[in-house]
Amino acid sequence: MAAIYTYWISTALLSALYLSSAFLYLTRKDFVQKAQADLGYHAAHLVPLMIVVKILGPAAVLTRISVPLSDLAYAGIFYHLILSGMAHLGVRSLKNAAPAAIGFVLLAASFATQNYARELPSPYAPATVAHH
Repeated sequence: MAAIYTYWISTALLSALYLSSAFLYLTRKDFVQKAQADLGYHAAHLVPLMIVVKILGPAAVLTRISVPLSDLAYAGIFYHLILSGMAHLGVRSLKNAAPAAIGFVLLAASFATQNYARELPSPYAPATVAHH
């Protein structure tokens, strides 16, 4: 039962992190472009793409329309968090790398416990001993 709570809480918090970030990208475009420029990225076309990714990733995990799509979303979120954290660490901004670190912990908890909470198991997540 604890694994089910862990899954839903970590997944909800991870989704909230991503959706709030997408909202920030939508409402404060100039701030986001300046923040990306401070990290060394001067690609204005990245902002609309990241808005879509930050909405569709959590949507794929939460709805779980397809297990392979959900696993792909987990992988995309994993790489995004790694790259985001590394970008902030690369400019020596430990404080700004914290959301990526928190997201990584939430992602690991969500991925590791998904087979306890979901009917269709992911072949990549740890197997459950007794399902439901």
